[in-house]
Amino acid sequence: MDRTELESRARSLIDATLVWDNHACMPLRPLDTGFLPQLERHRRAGFDVVMLNAGFGEQDIEAHVRMVASLRHWISEHSGHYLLLERTADAEEARRSGRLAVGLDIEGANAIGDQLSLIEMYRDLGVWWMAMAYNRNNRVGGGCQDDHDPGLSNFGRAVIREMERVGMAVCVSHTGHRTAHEAIEYASKPVIFSHSNCSALREHPRNVPDELIRACAATGGLVGINGVGIFLGANDIASETYARHIDHVVQLVGPRHVNIALDYVFDRQELDEYIEKMKHTFPPGLGYDLGGRFVPPEQLTEIVAILMDWGYDDGALTAILGGNLMQLMKTIEGARCHV
Repeated sequence: MDRTELESRARSLIDATLVWDNHACMPLRPLDTGFLPQLERHRRAGFDVVMLNAGFGEQDIEAHVRMVASLRHWISEHSGHYLLLERTADAEEARRSGRLAVGLDIEGANAIGDQLSLIEMYRDLGVWWMAMAYNRNNRVGGGCQDDHDPGLSNFGRAVIREMERVGMAVCVSHTGHRTAHEAIEYASKPVIFSHSNCSALREHPRNVPDELIRACAATGGLVGINGVGIFLGANDIASETYARHIDHVVQLVGPRHVNIALDYVFDRQELDEYIEKMKHTFPPGLGYDLGGRFVPPEQLTEIVAILMDWGYDDGALTAILGGNLMQLMKTIEGARCHV
């Protein structure tokens, strides 16, 4: 089968199944919604669900709350095309109605400060997962790029318990390896690397060694492959390179433990400004100064076609494209306590 035929078959499969991107980055400016119409790119590419970042790293509670409010308001005002993902059933409803379901996520527990009760508030507002750290150490534990990883703190254990209680997935992307190991061991529900790649294919502090991939999968968790060029390779965003990272996880733990999480940045200028002023979070020696390249949503069909060419059947691809995330989020959602 030639590439044109493969891509036609890939697009047919995409159109016939739930497709979920577990992480994308819109500008974190609550008074500026000018980029949000570009979510249409995800819809045209065949996605049914996308998770948007509502804050990261050192941003404080106010910044996160304002961004959550801004995103919720915009989605509500554009309900003909978009639907806020508050329950997993909303993903199915969005697909039925031809809309894009939009959920929220948070990168780093600085979003809660020292206040555990904020976790339930964020979950009630549409946040589905929160990363334990963002590159640097915090109250919860270690970041993946700090000099010393102190491990999961007692406060971090309390955070995990509360996240599991309210139905929010525990994420260990951007987290130090020791802290990630300890979070995985401590958690009683599936843990995710929401958007991380494979150290075996590209050595970088942001990437995940095989032993952590196996440990994550043992919880019933998922590794979401991101499309950041410096984590995929030498600032490499080729579809085949992206597919190799998917395939590496599949060879380790099977197709039920990997998903799509492009980490596509819509406003490159904002990212460049963050990199320039936050060198402790984005050290030049780790490639952040190379000029970010990202796999765009439009490459999805080509990625699926490559996996088909490598022998992936429709069942495995349906799981990778969205079925795995739907099943995991249903598990997390079902654990939610209303007492």
